[in-house]
Amino acid sequence: SAEHRVMVGTHEVQMGPTEFKLLQFFMQHPERVYSRDQVLDQVWGANVYIEERTVDVHIRRLRKALTPYGYDRLVQTVRGVGYRFSVHE
Repeated sequence: SAEHRVMVGTHEVQMGPTEFKLLQFFMQHPERVYSRDQVLDQVWGANVYIEERTVDVHIRRLRKALTPYGYDRLVQTVRGVGYRFSVHE
């Protein structure tokens, strides 16, 4: 099985499989803003019924995993729209 590992330098970032999928999705589409609905479709799949707020929970977990490395700021909330992954503040 393919290993799902996120490395920052020599440190492995501990995160769950959903957070990994979120990060992977965002890194493949940098600078683009996605609504919660779009994130749900892309990460969980279009036929899965999950509360939109579940996205927020996993975004928080992802940020928490990235915080020790200072990368939590890359996962940005765009007020009234959704989320994006950006290297720009």
